[in-house]
Amino acid sequence: MKENFVILLAPDSFKESMTAKEACEAMERGIKRANSSITCIHVPMADGGEGTMQSLLDATGGRLYRINVVGPLGVEVEATYGILGDGETGILEMASASGIHLVSPEKRNPLITTSYGTGQLIKACLDHGIKKLLIGIGGSATNDGGAGVVQALGGRLLDTQGKELGFGGGELGKLDTIDLTNFDSRIKDVVVEVACDVNNPLCGERGASNVFGPQKGANEDMIRLLDDNLKHYADIIKKQLGKDVLEVPGAGAAGGLGAGSMAFLDGTLKKGIEMVIEYSGLEEKVKDADMVWTGEGSIDFQTQYGKTPLGVAVVAKKHDKPVIALAGRVGDGIDILYKKGIDSIFGIVKGAASLEEALVKGQENIEKTAENIIRLMSLL
Repeated sequence: MKENFVILLAPDSFKESMTAKEACEAMERGIKRANSSITCIHVPMADGGEGTMQSLLDATGGRLYRINVVGPLGVEVEATYGILGDGETGILEMASASGIHLVSPEKRNPLITTSYGTGQLIKACLDHGIKKLLIGIGGSATNDGGAGVVQALGGRLLDTQGKELGFGGGELGKLDTIDLTNFDSRIKDVVVEVACDVNNPLCGERGASNVFGPQKGANEDMIRLLDDNLKHYADIIKKQLGKDVLEVPGAGAAGGLGAGSMAFLDGTLKKGIEMVIEYSGLEEKVKDADMVWTGEGSIDFQTQYGKTPLGVAVVAKKHDKPVIALAGRVGDGIDILYKKGIDSIFGIVKGAASLEEALVKGQENIEKTAENIIRLMSLL
């Protein structure tokens, strides 16, 4: 191993065990124990899902904020948003304000759940004078097409009598007029990018209501109503705003917030891992490394479909860097990953262990595995 050897550490979180930042720190402890002269560069990663905001805040030296917002059932909840290290980019996860985890299974009802709190988080970011806004939209409890976001930002959704619609996807069938007179004008000066890894259209068999409605509490009758309502919503948007969002891939994400973000925020849908790679500055940092390490809780054949380890590997291979991946669980079908850029995959669990034990000892296990890898490399 040459002098001044540099390893770039770019793992995702190990779900329920450690954050991406903690995984970086555990890797470095193991590496340094075996060879204290190695330099480690930390770039905590994510794929656009849960943990993306925290990873980008950690990677850029950003700041996390907490505020109270309207939750999916109209009850106040505490939610978070962040400002990246550049001071000009806001970031939020819809799930923080409007997530399905905020609604107990017996109370899940997409006819009434609202994305209003997500709109409040957007407004909070705008108050910081941001120029860009990154929104992760996974894990929602809603099926309102982003109507709650519109209402939180000052838009009025009116029925034929001029009355404002209530919360939830069940109200959209009443929509007659979209009034954006008092809609927050600051959004026009902000570039909005939405992390979206599904390509579902807004309506139909593959639409928001049919595919994602059941997990949000919708029965068959509710699904039909919600689908019809979103179709009506899209028709009104096309007629009054001149934007056709019905069949756009990703429009059905997050109960139709994909469509809503395009129609009202002029948002662009992007793959989550691509967004994280861009805003973490991963590629520039890869250039200065001799080797790249990545990883996450589970690695198997599904890792090739937009997951962090492969996304990191693709960037690393553009610059001919070797890639090692660590995982709590190594599943079937990993051979395809060797062909796509990952050079070696290591499981970190030491012997037989319960899931609970593996999660508790995650950092200890990743540290020891990292140490053993470096000791092996020193023999070559």
